[in-house]
Amino acid sequence: MATAREIMTTMPECVGEHQTLVAAARLMKDLDVGSLAVCGDDQRLKVMLTDRDIVVKRVAQGGDPTRTMAGDLTEGEPVTIGVDDSLEETLATMREHRVRWLPVIDGHDLVGIVAQADAARALSFAATGATVEEISQ
Repeated sequence: MATAREIMTTMPECVGEHQTLVAAARLMKDLDVGSLAVCGDDQRLKVMLTDRDIVVKRVAQGGDPTRTMAGDLTEGEPVTIGVDDSLEETLATMREHRVRWLPVIDGHDLVGIVAQADAARALSFAATGATVEEISQ
């Protein structure tokens, strides 16, 4: 079975923890993605930020996305997988944490992102449907 290294999108973009949510949203738009890694000054992953996080955690609550930094929305430790973790482990992590994007780490370095769509391409049609359903519950 495939590993995270074989199905991930490589060289993921990071938004800096001191960049605004507007900058993050623009980068998401430019890259046509719904999630970005938030990295610290040390270039280490702090958290994953989604378009939904921006809207629900800031905009809908009356917050100003031009004054809110991407790092302000960080909560807890990011859920990650290792570069050589199997597709089975990747899917189990997605299901357990109900996430659609997983940062891929090699040591302490962010080297890729596995999106739900990446995993789906490596699965049979039936397995894809079951996985999407479990993640989305």
